[in-house]
Amino acid sequence: MIRGLAVAALTLTVFTAPAAGQKKIPVDLELSLVVDASGSIDQEEIQLQRQGYASAIANPQVLKTISSGFLRSIAISYIEFAADGCIWQWLKWVKISGHDTARAAVKQILAAPREFCSGGNAIGDAVAFATKSTLENGFDGTRKVIDVSGDGPDTTGLVAVEDARADALAKGFTINGLVIHRPSMPGLGDYYRTSITGGPRSFVIQAKNRSTFADAIVKKLILEISDLVPVRQHATR
Repeated sequence: MIRGLAVAALTLTVFTAPAAGQKKIPVDLELSLVVDASGSIDQEEIQLQRQGYASAIANPQVLKTISSGFLRSIAISYIEFAADGCIWQWLKWVKISGHDTARAAVKQILAAPREFCSGGNAIGDAVAFATKSTLENGFDGTRKVIDVSGDGPDTTGLVAVEDARADALAKGFTINGLVIHRPSMPGLGDYYRTSITGGPRSFVIQAKNRSTFADAIVKKLILEISDLVPVRQHATR
């Protein structure tokens, strides 16, 4: 159910679409990293998430996977979200094609300030934002993926996550998930599968604890870049 506004009207236009006739840059993948920064994520966990993504982007295995693609490059964006009106795009669509470009992206992610915004998880708004920003960026990916990580369900926002998902899937996206384990929410992985993720070869990975979080991100990025799914999980089509 739409919570007040249509998906298309969720945010102000903050991305400039390419001018008429301007050619987009071809890449193998356009990947939006959409990361929970709500009140349930403390400062230590924020840094854990950022460091995990930063390390994964520059990971030799990830870079090797990127270089094995047809175009040997991907475009990424790093977005954090919390409650209503709280979406921060700390990394605005950069091309990753090797160590130098990966290190530059890592630097931007780690330098981002911490913004505080209580009131719940507006996952639907974040997915809608990521969809819009992908369609309006300067890249032309063979595939378009939104990667949502978090430790709770969609609880607030203008757009229900099921509607944001339906809109993204209708536009050819795949949405994957990384669930951060919380003992109080043992069914969160199933919730991600039924309400958040979808599209060709979509999947959900669960990080059981902090020590496995960084490894889970590397695994997830390699699967997304390779267009594969975990061995034990069937693809959603």
